[in-house]
Amino acid sequence: MTGIRLPRVLWPFAIGQFRILVAALAISILGTGMWLVGIVFQVRELGGGPIELSFVAAANAIGLVVTVLFGGVAADRLPQKFILVGVEVLKGAAVAVVGVLAITGVVEVWHLALVSFVLGVADGFFFPAYSALLPSVLPADDLLAANGLEGVLRPAVMQAAGPVLASAIIAVHSPALVFVVIAGSQVLAILGLLLLRRTPVRRDLSESTPGVRGLLADVAGGFSYMVRTPWLLGTLLCSTVLVLAVVGPMEVLIPFAVTDQTGGGPAEFALVLAGFGIGGVVGSVLVASLPLPRRYLTIMLTLWGLGSLPLALMGITSQLWVMVAAAFAVGFTFQAATVIWGTLLQRRVPPALLGRVSSLDFFVSLAFMPISMALAGPIGEAVGLAPTFLVAGIVPVFLTTAAIILARMPRDEIAHPLDATPPADQEASSTSS
Repeated sequence: MTGIRLPRVLWPFAIGQFRILVAALAISILGTGMWLVGIVFQVRELGGGPIELSFVAAANAIGLVVTVLFGGVAADRLPQKFILVGVEVLKGAAVAVVGVLAITGVVEVWHLALVSFVLGVADGFFFPAYSALLPSVLPADDLLAANGLEGVLRPAVMQAAGPVLASAIIAVHSPALVFVVIAGSQVLAILGLLLLRRTPVRRDLSESTPGVRGLLADVAGGFSYMVRTPWLLGTLLCSTVLVLAVVGPMEVLIPFAVTDQTGGGPAEFALVLAGFGIGGVVGSVLVASLPLPRRYLTIMLTLWGLGSLPLALMGITSQLWVMVAAAFAVGFTFQAATVIWGTLLQRRVPPALLGRVSSLDFFVSLAFMPISMALAGPIGEAVGLAPTFLVAGIVPVFLTTAAIILARMPRDEIAHPLDATPPADQEASSTSS
């Protein structure tokens, strides 16, 4: 079957456990989207600027980076349902603390940074557990559609609905109420996850080493697989530097580009975030509605590289619609590539390693994220927004081109067609020989 098949993205909904998982995920990421706007304007309400926002954003990234490897080990050792429930409990409690502090008028920037760090820790356990759980819930043929559906949810809910709702709450009250609403939504996410059945761990734990030595050995096993798998190593190394160039300007400087260059406020910032979100929805649906491309590695990296170019417009335009259009283009290309990437991991990585490799995906590709966020504010103030966004737009083009050539991606994707190669066991045997 060829051609566009839009209903394909909805195929996984035939499985009840997936419907429960998606509902809980949607509620959780709605809170994340509200946090993105609430934290920006809480910092500004306290008199902070780009440097203070960099401090808070970097704390979140540090929390993610320092825990995600152990999150991958946990995902390969423990029932993923229990991990996800624990994560949502932690997130709900942390945001509730910020809400109380903000309502009582005693909140400070360091409070926001501390809770942001805790949320990063929670995400460090969430992402590997979710990635490892999905192939236990769905057959392999439905994974592309499921990743596409997740790719629709994240931008539509986290980058569009969440920010719009948060900006409306701020307009009528304050960022403090945003945090209270987020904490309440976490309760609903927890109740949804509790309805999931417990899925077995897809790994023989009888041969694993107990204690700290076992944890370190598990982490080393994930690194070993990455190093001896060229397509994985090449993509993750490329992502590491791409994140350094792109994430900081996107997370820290876009709010100031909106307010300083267009004269906008929370509603206008939410529109730009919605541009990212809607673009991501369209990109996800398109990729999930088509067969996985034959040149999946080349197309994926090209989308990430060329998709960064519109960021250069963010620092030079004073027109809000141009910012929204640029955000749409970036969201479209990045999310389309991410759907391919998620499916690629789930199809080509051995099940017993999937949690750890997923955690390596976040760790290696996000290792520079705290640095990027910490540097974005000072660099933006020192050289201006235009040069900073120009670098963010151009550097990824060279990075992804180098990765395609040096890791010999075209040869690899021809040798491993995903519609013909058994998804995990065959590659496991070929890489371990």
